Amino acid sequence: MRTEIGLCFAFALSLTGVVVAESDADKGLAIAVEADRRDTGFHDFRAELTMLLRNRHGEESSRIMRSQSIEVENDGDKTLIIFDEPRDVQGTALLTYSHKTGDDDQWLYLPALKRVKRIASSNKSGPFMGSEFAYEDLASQEIEKYTYRYVKDDEIDGQSTFVIERDPVDENSGYKRQWVWIDKAEYRPLKIEFYDRKDSLLKTLVFSDYQQYLDQYWRAERMYMENHQTGKSTLLTWKTYEFRVGLADSDFTKNSLKRAK
Repeated sequence: MRTEIGLCFAFALSLTGVVVAESDADKGLAIAVEADRRDTGFHDFRAELTMLLRNRHGEESSRIMRSQSIEVENDGDKTLIIFDEPRDVQGTALLTYSHKTGDDDQWLYLPALKRVKRIASSNKSGPFMGSEFAYEDLASQEIEKYTYRYVKDDEIDGQSTFVIERDPVDENSGYKRQWVWIDKAEYRPLKIEFYDRKDSLLKTLVFSDYQQYLDQYWRAERMYMENHQTGKSTLLTWKTYEFRVGLADSDFTKNSLKRAK
């Protein structure tokens, strides 16, 4: 796989007048690498969020959650999501260890059973707590998890974007491919289309209301996932982001799942 060093070398060659033929695969990877580079170095953060579930008949239910994440050097992020309301899901918690290569590790704590359940890699495409987000959607999207291809330039709400296709390398993924719209100014994802294993459009995720933190890191306050095959949707609304709050690896253990309150 082409590295950031390789990308810099190719760029340097172009400056010296040497013609470098960049394939769609190279360009797609370069866009993904730059987006990842701009979001690296935050160390840790925590936030509050609400999850609004809507079925195909328009009936709604909501949940209140907390999330915290920490970067891991030379690997994927660790993330802990805790449910606070309503009462029937209070204390439920999901711990994710994302990895650059190989299967992610995920554990779900169910307080009613007082047990930690490991999420099998074969079940990662299943819905998370009845939402339209799959378990694999909640892991950090590491560069090595996909192969890439530049598709086209496009525009969303007046913003110029790259459109890239990324294909999961994991055979247990619920997706055959994804199309990602990334704005050219800040390299933020604005929209993702998810295609199922039969290559039919399954879901669309739209990011909006971005805010910048620490003069560098952008976070969308709204993430709207629509399932085109079921008519259901899930809206995540994020608030009270706090960065570099001193989280440690000890805050992301299986024991921390049981302590989550």
